[in-house]
Formats: sequence, C-alpha cells, structure tokens
Amino acid sequence: MTRVLVVDDNADSAESLSLLVELMGHAVRTAHDGEQALVEAEAFRPEIVLMDIGMPRMDGYEAARRLRTMPWAATIVLVALTGWGQDEDRRRSEEAGFDHHLIKPVDPAAPEALLGPPRP
Repeated sequence: MTRVLVVDDNADSAESLSLLVELMGHAVRTAHDGEQALVEAEAFRPEIVLMDIGMPRMDGYEAARRLRTMPWAATIVLVALTGWGQDEDRRRSEEAGFDHHLIKPVDPAAPEALLGPPRP
C-alpha cells in the first residue's frame, strides 16, 4: 500500500482528493498548510505528496524545499497541485523540488496515473 500525503488549504479539495486516493487502495493522510504537512510527513513518511502551492502560513514551494532536506524524503515523489500553469510557475515548482506539476482542477485520472496500483 502506497502512503500518500494530500496537502491543500481548501478542506473540501483535500477531502475529495484524499477520498479518491483512498478508493484507489492507498493509505492517505491530509494536511492543510505547509507547516502541518511537514509534521504529518515526518510521522507518516509518505512515498508520494500531492501538495497545493498557494497556502497560508507556509506555501507549497517552501514546504517542498524543506521536505527535500530531510534524509528520509530523498526518494519521495512531490506533486504540485495548483491553478498556476505558466512556464514560470512550472519552473518555480521544479526549482522547489517538485517532480510533477498538475493544474487544478485535477483530472481524476492524473493521480491514478501517478500512483499506479497500490503496493503491498
């Protein structure tokens, strides 16, 4: 079972995406800002993080940069979820350490393609 952390300050979006990921057979936790994401990630050790960029307290860029400094997080897959899709936005997410950049609203097939089948 793949461990997935969903991070979004919009509680409805976080809940919807978490439910979708859970229905695909993965273990899910949620956080609603970058600071909470770091705490949840440290405890849960996700293999994949689906994270909004525009959040209060700590945005997704900073949370991604901080995650990338944690030795255990070197191999996690970071996926930016954002309404920002210009070339500059994609460049910034890549520089922050994101592996993928998905534009909201996210097509339900996109997380499935990234996550694949649950791991045992």
